Amino acid sequence: MPDALTETSTGLCESHLTAEPEDLTEAEQKELKCELAKLEAEIVMLRQALAAKERRCVELKKKLALTAFGGLRQNLSKSWHDVQVSNAYVKQKTSAALSTMGSAICRKLGDMKKSVTFRSFEG
Repeated sequence: MPDALTETSTGLCESHLTAEPEDLTEAEQKELKCELAKLEAEIVMLRQALAAKERRCVELKKKLALTAFGGLRQNLSKSWHDVQVSNAYVKQKTSAALSTMGSAICRKLGDMKKSVTFRSFEG
């Protein structure tokens, strides 16, 4: 049985799941029960430690005013910033700005063409 203890935990579980209780000696059964009790106690301890850490996490978030709504707002803000700096958005804004500028230039040239000063140069 000492060789079985050096196997991986999966191998140990598989070998003992297939073994019938009567195939194990009394000493082996006692050893397995002891190991099982230790594992169960460790699981309970880890659950308690995790619960304590989760409570501390909630406390820290409250102190920092980090709520679900705050997290959502922060995510939306970051997403909007990402959209604004994206190539497609920048190209669209640039295109709109150039179009507006082109329209303004055309309008100014049209106004200039109608002006008295321009007509005197033309003449």
